[in-house]
Amino acid sequence: MQLRKSTAAAFLAAVTLTPVASHRAGAADYYAGKTVTILVGTDETGGYSIYSRVIASYLGRYLPGTPAVIVRNMPGAGGSTAASYMTQQAPRDGTIIATIPANAMMDRLFGRKVQVDPTRFGFIGGAERGSRLCVTSARSEVKTLEDAMTRKAIIGTTAQGSPTTDYANAIKRAAGAKFDVVYGYSGPGALYYAMERGEIDGVCGIDWTALKAQKPEAVRDKTMNIVVQFNENPDPELQALGVPQPWSFIKDDLDRQAVLLMVNFQQAFGKAYIAPPQTPEDRLSTLRAAFAEVLQDKQFLADAQKQQLDVHIVKAGDVEETVLKLYRAPQPVVERLKELTGEQPK
Repeated sequence: MQLRKSTAAAFLAAVTLTPVASHRAGAADYYAGKTVTILVGTDETGGYSIYSRVIASYLGRYLPGTPAVIVRNMPGAGGSTAASYMTQQAPRDGTIIATIPANAMMDRLFGRKVQVDPTRFGFIGGAERGSRLCVTSARSEVKTLEDAMTRKAIIGTTAQGSPTTDYANAIKRAAGAKFDVVYGYSGPGALYYAMERGEIDGVCGIDWTALKAQKPEAVRDKTMNIVVQFNENPDPELQALGVPQPWSFIKDDLDRQAVLLMVNFQQAFGKAYIAPPQTPEDRLSTLRAAFAEVLQDKQFLADAQKQQLDVHIVKAGDVEETVLKLYRAPQPVVERLKELTGEQPK
């Protein structure tokens, strides 16, 4: 009887493992000799690019067939250009994934010109859930959020619908910060350069993790003022630095709900990675498994730490639920968020 049980168990194990082995072999045959692209919906200087370059250096090791992995930047319209490309033109064969600013996932919610349905993407997973900031240069008279309520500051932004624009307008309109918002900079690098030249006082919507990676000396030497942190629960590092949240400055309850909707979605979405709609499920499974392996690789984590990148593993299902939750938000809250960020006249 024991022999029969062992034989049966071996048979069941073989039956169970065969499809898995077959799937991996098929995926290896498919990806061998190919190139996988990580499309980044910002310029080369932002946090999305920093994360993607580190992830790209490991992803090919965990994809069957060890394909080459490259990073390609497609900035424009706060990430909407890349989101549109992923929807309309990108190959649906598992050879491209993208990381796009969370703002672009809000295009359809806001009724913007670029109509991308983010619920149709294939979700791969996320690598980070960071806080957003407003910062000013050391020479600015606005060094704290209290200062911003009484003294004017010129705040530079990139495009309408970008994090830099939405956060600057939200804190200006919901909390009363005396910000003069100036549009048209190409990306974080250009904004930091404009701050150094004294052309602008500061910038909003900056990623805390990216700031530590891009400007470690400014954080270390406190030569840049961190005016406010945007999150529902304060970041321990920022809290230790005495950086306030905006909530006590936003007196209207609907305004607070609207800003929280944006902040919570963008923090939960974080550095998420997506595949084009209609990417075959077997390819999605392969990409998800490889992505998850990368984020647990000890050498990857060591490399990320060297660059001061925080790594927070977010499962594909959690990214998808974050997007679905956004599109279930109460309409009055959505409409007020449109007004606060500049999508409609105040």
